[in-house]
Amino acid sequence: MTPDNPPALHRVALDCAARGLPVLPLRAGKLPLGNCAACRENRCGGRPNMRTPGPCACPHPCHGWAAATTDPAVLTSPQWARAWQQAEALAYHPGGAGVTVVDLDNPAAIAWARATLPPTVTVATTRGQHWIYRGVMRSHNAVRPGVDIKSHGAYARWLGPGTGTIAPLPAAVRALPVKEDPAAPGPVVGSARWDRTVATGCRHTARYVRHGLEKGLSLVRSRTESGAGSQAFGVARFLGAQHRGCPGPCDLEGIGADIIGAAVSVGVPQDYAARAVARGFATAGLEVAAA
Repeated sequence: MTPDNPPALHRVALDCAARGLPVLPLRAGKLPLGNCAACRENRCGGRPNMRTPGPCACPHPCHGWAAATTDPAVLTSPQWARAWQQAEALAYHPGGAGVTVVDLDNPAAIAWARATLPPTVTVATTRGQHWIYRGVMRSHNAVRPGVDIKSHGAYARWLGPGTGTIAPLPAAVRALPVKEDPAAPGPVVGSARWDRTVATGCRHTARYVRHGLEKGLSLVRSRTESGAGSQAFGVARFLGAQHRGCPGPCDLEGIGADIIGAAVSVGVPQDYAARAVARGFATAGLEVAAA
């Protein structure tokens, strides 16, 4: 790649940056590129624009969303050249652009938005739609079935400018992250895939296990700036300790796979996430096969 002949994705990135969208490349799986050796495990202290401001001024596209930039000198730098060669998609930091993305993942979520939220700019995605509002808030996953909020501290895929006229961020969206009483009745909704048919020796109810697992996955997914690996370790240790008294099997392999998947979804390398989860289970006194 040369500055005079950049790949198509790089040209789109420069165009977005010129319009005020802080952008970053994504590798396979819609994930940011992993941190360089100096920034791995956040040993550099983190970017100044992360939740806990740090001293990192790394010229590489490290730290996921926090690396997003509008600076053409950075986007065309030698340190980012390899990233563009590896990139399979483009992302942007909504909070840095002054917007919030309501990520609707399925037809039911879209129907809810149409009945509840004011019209705004809409972008088609692989499985649903992004509704984009003017205004910034903290990002939250799974605020309701099939709905994530991406703004400050997260990235969203760039899939084009969309259609419609952008509207101000409504109070109905700002209210979505308010947590319900965890003891409230009803089914637990989330990504937890714990399987009772595998966990034939677990002494806990399916609702108890799935609720605790989904809470843990939410904690891991919330660490979009840093610390998701350490959070995965803590979740594995806590959930593993709950099963020490079970005769087993408890499908801990499935629980571990879900925790690893949650960590990978926010940029933790697969092997690092697997080691963190294995250490968490081991600290709880359990030996679990690697996922």
